[in-house]
Amino acid sequence: MNRSITLMLLTTALFMSLQAQAHRAWMLPSATVLSGEAPWITVDAAVSNDLFYFEHFPMLLEGVGTPGETAGRQRQPAQLLILAPDGSRLHPLNGNIGRLRSSFDLELTQKGTYKLAIASEARVSASYMLDGERQRWMGDLDKITEEIPANAESLDVTRTENRMEVFVTSGNLTESVFSITGQGLELQPVTHPNDLFSGEPARFQFLLDGQPASGLDVTVVPGGNRYRDDLGDMHLQTNADGIVEILWPTPGMYWLEAEYSSSEGLSPPLNRRRASYSSTLEVLAP
Repeated sequence: MNRSITLMLLTTALFMSLQAQAHRAWMLPSATVLSGEAPWITVDAAVSNDLFYFEHFPMLLEGVGTPGETAGRQRQPAQLLILAPDGSRLHPLNGNIGRLRSSFDLELTQKGTYKLAIASEARVSASYMLDGERQRWMGDLDKITEEIPANAESLDVTRTENRMEVFVTSGNLTESVFSITGQGLELQPVTHPNDLFSGEPARFQFLLDGQPASGLDVTVVPGGNRYRDDLGDMHLQTNADGIVEILWPTPGMYWLEAEYSSSEGLSPPLNRRRASYSSTLEVLAP
């Protein structure tokens, strides 16, 4: 497998749907609800086994620091989109990439809700058997017949889309950054994600290509699992309208992930479509 394909596979793996035993990719803001004049936040971004604990490697983000030799060999930077309440695009400040985490600052000069998002472009990957050996491929779907031998066996082709978002509010809650692109798996809040309190239920709607996504598996994990014997995760499903209700047991930072996987309605050679959405949410004491 050549270097370019290896890099693409590693980049995609960073945002693949993550199982309980695998590494999780996350962004962690220093706070999600702020007041005062021109407040600042710091955001850490990493990939780790334990949530919000730096022990594996940094998440590489475009415009955030310069990756060292080791990090540069591992992955390519992901594109970070920061939207202000008025819809303008902001850039991370004071970015740095360390051995275990990336970090950057953001000045909240406007009042309202901001969105920090990483959305990977749809990618197509395949695995197949050739001469008794398992082979892997990634590229454009329209080139698959050219680049995969005709005598390949057990061909499995998957399209993958992934999105990660964090919401931060300075002053009053606003909703302008909740606009939907209509592509992939997205969150349409019913309860504002910066208005979460322990002991109170929150409702979120998930959309797939702009339509309610029913029957999605949603996992919610409280941070700090390094210091607990019990992971404390909640496993939920969206209803017919794509809505999930979450009752937060305690204050703190939580990691949420919704996953979609289906083999229905696809045109050959695609066998499966996968999409995931993840977010870091702060739950306050009532």
